[in-house]
Amino acid sequence: MKRDFQTFLLYLFSFLLLWEWLRPVEQLTSTDHIELFVMFILLSFAVSFLKVKWIWKTILKVWFIFFSLNKFHYDEGFFDFSWISSFFRDLITNFSLILARNWLELTNEFRTLLFFILLWLMVYLVHYWLLNRKKIFIFFFMTLIYITVLDTFTLYSAKMAIVRTVVVGFAVMGMLTYFRILAKENVNIDSSITRKWMRPLAIMIALSVIVGIIAPKFEPIWPDPVPYLKAAGDKGGDDGSGPGVSKVGYGTDDSRLGGPFIGDDSVVFQSEAVDKNYWKVETKDHYTGKGWIPSDTSSLRIDGDELIPVFPIPSNVETRDEAATLVHFMDYTHLIYPAGIQRVQFKRKYTLEIDSTKEKISIFGFDSQPVAPDSYSVQYKVPKYKATDLRQTTGMDPSQMSPEFLEKYMQLPENLPERIKELAETITEGKTNWFDKAKAVEGYFGGSGFRYDQKNVAAPGENEDYVDQFLFDTKIGYCDNFSTSMAVMLRSLGIPTRWVKGYTGGEFIKYSEADTSKQIYEITNNNAHSWVEVYFPNQGWVPFEPTKGFSNQVSIDFTSEDGTPDAAETTAPPAPKPQQDLEGNSSNSKETDKSLNFSGFWLSIKTFISQHWKLILLSIVLIAGAAALIYRSRGKWIPYLYLLQFRLRKRDENIGKAYLVLLDQLERYGLKRNEDQTLRNYARYIDTFFASREMSRLTDRYEQYLYHQKLPKGSWEDSRELWENLIKKTIA
Repeated sequence: MKRDFQTFLLYLFSFLLLWEWLRPVEQLTSTDHIELFVMFILLSFAVSFLKVKWIWKTILKVWFIFFSLNKFHYDEGFFDFSWISSFFRDLITNFSLILARNWLELTNEFRTLLFFILLWLMVYLVHYWLLNRKKIFIFFFMTLIYITVLDTFTLYSAKMAIVRTVVVGFAVMGMLTYFRILAKENVNIDSSITRKWMRPLAIMIALSVIVGIIAPKFEPIWPDPVPYLKAAGDKGGDDGSGPGVSKVGYGTDDSRLGGPFIGDDSVVFQSEAVDKNYWKVETKDHYTGKGWIPSDTSSLRIDGDELIPVFPIPSNVETRDEAATLVHFMDYTHLIYPAGIQRVQFKRKYTLEIDSTKEKISIFGFDSQPVAPDSYSVQYKVPKYKATDLRQTTGMDPSQMSPEFLEKYMQLPENLPERIKELAETITEGKTNWFDKAKAVEGYFGGSGFRYDQKNVAAPGENEDYVDQFLFDTKIGYCDNFSTSMAVMLRSLGIPTRWVKGYTGGEFIKYSEADTSKQIYEITNNNAHSWVEVYFPNQGWVPFEPTKGFSNQVSIDFTSEDGTPDAAETTAPPAPKPQQDLEGNSSNSKETDKSLNFSGFWLSIKTFISQHWKLILLSIVLIAGAAALIYRSRGKWIPYLYLLQFRLRKRDENIGKAYLVLLDQLERYGLKRNEDQTLRNYARYIDTFFASREMSRLTDRYEQYLYHQKLPKGSWEDSRELWENLIKKTIA
C-alpha cells in the first residue's frame, strides 16, 4: 500500500479505533499516565506508515517501553543504568510467580510491561488486517462490543464513544472496500475516482450519525437484562447473604440493604376505600450500619374480632373512622393494614398473633397453622394532627418515655460516622422542636443533589456505612436509602424514630359498584415501600415520607391557635407595585414593560430552543440539504422563471437583459464562453451545438441594441421567440 493521503487516513482511523480501547482504562482503573500508552500506539502506527525497517521499528518501540517503565516506576534517571538491573531482577521474580500461578502477586512494573506488549500485538493485528486482509470489520465489531459492555456494567459512559467508533469504523470499511474493488478489477487509482467514491461515503456517514443523534428514541420494549445478569453473578457477599440484585416486593430480611432490584408488577392485593392509604406490614428498630433488624421478639395472640393493640393513637388527637376491604392475590399469612387499625373482620374465625416489637400481625387458623385469607375488612382511625401540638416537643421527657423505649428507638451503631450527625445538625440549625427538625430533614432529601433510582444503586462495602455512603458518596437510591437515612439522622439528634415497611396506595382502578363513595386501588410488588415514623409524646407515632417523588397521606393542620395559617406554611407576599403617579401610571412603566416583555420573549425563545433543539437542528439540516439540492438543480427550474418573467414584457429594450440571462443559462448548461471569445464567435459555437441559426440571429439584434441603443419597433416580439427557443433547449 502506498504512502498517500488515503493510506494515511486508514492508519489514522485505525489509531482512533484502538484509542477507544484505552479511554475507559484511566476512568475505571488506577492506571496513570495513560497518555504514554496512547503515544506508544501512535508511534507504532507512524513507523508502519513510514515503512521503517523492522530492526529500527523494534529498537524505537523497545526504547519507548523502557523509557515509560523508568518514568512510571523508578526514581533514577533513564540513563542511570542501575534501575535496569533492578528491573531484570523483578522480571525474573515475576516469571517465577507466573509458573506458580500466583497472579495476584505480580508487580506493577511487570503488569505495565505486559500491557505494552499487549498494545504492540494489537497494533500488529490491526496493521495485518489493514494491509494483508483489507478487512477490519471484526476489530470494529469487537470495539463496539467492548465499549457497550463497559457502558452497561460500569460507570463508563460510552455515548460519544459509540458515535466516534461508528463514524471511524464505517469510514475505514468503506475505504477498504474501495481498495479491494480496485485491486479486483485491476484499476489504477485516480484522484477523481477516489473523490467520487469518498464523497458519498462521507455524506452517508455524516447524515446517518446526525439523524441517529437527533431522531427521537423509543423506550426499551424488553426489560433491562442487566439486573438479571448481575443477580446471577452477585450473591451479595462471600456468604451469599448480601443484597445482590433482588426482585422488588415484600421481604423479611433487611439486614443488608442496598444494590439494585428488578421491578415486578405482580398484583399483591386490591383495596376498596374512601381514600388512598399507605399500608403497613412491619416496623424495625435496630440499625446495624448495613440494614435493619428487630431488637427482640414478643408475641401476643388475640381473636380476630378483638381490638388490635397496634399503633394506638392518643385520645387527644382528632380522628375519623374509616373502613376498607382488601382482596389478596398472593398467599401472605400476615396482615396488611393501615395506620390506626382498630379491628379486622374475616369470613372465617381466625386468630391473630402480634409481634409487639415489629408490629407484624400474623394470621392463624383453628389448628394454629398460618393461613392466607382471600379477603378481609379493616376498621381504622385516620388521625388529623395539629402542627401546634406536634411542635410542643422540644426535647426528651423521661416521664413519658421509658429508658427502654429511648434505648430501642434512639439506638445507633458505635462506629457511625460523625459527619452524619454534623449534617443533621446543619440541616436543623435554628429549629427548636422535634417536628420542625423532622420536617427539615424530610425536606432535605427533596433537593436536586439526590436522585431516585432502582438500578444504579450501590451496596456498602465491608467498612462502609449504608447511610454514610448514600448521604455523602452516591446520593442515588430508592426508598430504603431515603427512609433509613432520615431515621438515622433524627436518632443522631436524639429524636425517637423507627423504620416502617409496607406498600404505597397503588393505582386507581375504578369506583366501587357497591359503594360509589369508595374507590378500588390495585397494589403491586412495585408499590412495596419503606418510610419513617417519628414518636411525639402525647401524639404517638407520626409518619414522614423522605423518599424523593413520594408523599404520604398524613393530615397535619398548620393553622395556629389564633386561627391564622402557619407562617412556615404560607408563601411570601407579592412584591409591592411601583408607586403610581397622578395619572395612574407607574413611573418608568413603559421602560419596565418593554424590558419585561423583551425578557419574557427572550426567555420563551430560549425555553423553546432548549426543549426542541433536536427538532430545530434536524429541520435546519433538512432545509439546508433541500436548499443545496434546489440550488444545484437550478439549471432545470430557473429557465421557467425567466420564461414567465420576460413573456409579460413588451418593451424592445428587454432584449439587453434577456440576452445576458441567456448567457448565464448557457454557462450553467455547460456551454462556457472563453474570456477572449467574441459574442459572434460564441454564437456560432452555440448554433453548431444546437444545429440552428437562432443564437447568431439573436446576437445580431443584441449588438444592434448595444451599439445603437435603439431597435426598430416590435423587435422584441420577433426576438423573444428566438430567445425562448434557446432557453427551452437548455432545459431538455
